[in-house]
Amino acid sequence: MLNLAASSALGQPSKRRVCYYYDNQIGNYYYGQAHPMKPHRIRMTHSLIQNYGLYRKMEIYRPHRAAFEDMTKFHSDEYIKFLQNILPENKSKFKNLMSRFNIGEDCPVFDGLYEFCSISAGGSIAGAIKLNKQATDIAINWSGGLHHAKKSEASGFCYVNDIVLGILELLKYHQRVLYIDIDVHHGDGVEEAFYTIDRVMTVSFHKYGEFFPGTGDMRDIGIGEGKYYAVNFPLRDGIDDEAY
Repeated sequence: MLNLAASSALGQPSKRRVCYYYDNQIGNYYYGQAHPMKPHRIRMTHSLIQNYGLYRKMEIYRPHRAAFEDMTKFHSDEYIKFLQNILPENKSKFKNLMSRFNIGEDCPVFDGLYEFCSISAGGSIAGAIKLNKQATDIAINWSGGLHHAKKSEASGFCYVNDIVLGILELLKYHQRVLYIDIDVHHGDGVEEAFYTIDRVMTVSFHKYGEFFPGTGDMRDIGIGEGKYYAVNFPLRDGIDDEAY
């Protein structure tokens, strides 16, 4: 899940305007039997939001799906073309490219893969645009947060890095962006994307050790102009609320 918040609203929680992006097709995509990534959970979340009446507190939008040109603002043209063209029926023709782009057991080929990526990325880009126009204080995209995807490589169930695309949109209007990642896994794809620049500070709280993706050491702090703009909080098992 990606949650984008404007800094100007931090002192006024009762007056925050919240918008929420949801495409009702998102729950139709299926990574495969026994795969832990289940987009259907996003549909379940939407159902809870409706039944608890939380939708009355938010503006709900169906995002435009991200186009090829949107995704290639970060990802390589060749990689996005590959995602556009590969299908479960023709994947044997793409054997070499599947290996090159890290498509396999964790990141399988499934029906509608490219459309799934365009929905996820579209929501995060739309949220960033909304913030840039000062039309909301908080933008939520439950289908986003796919923080492991690299420029030309899928990783950890993530194919297109909607977070990087959203941040690039925010940088059009803002001099600097602070990215905070509280997923149990290190936000390696986002950190890598901005590791050498000082306009984005990436902050990741994550389990560390023999745990995917194995990155996010406390000593990883960025390089060049980005030195000290990558902040990592590697954590062990057993952390409680007080320690956190």
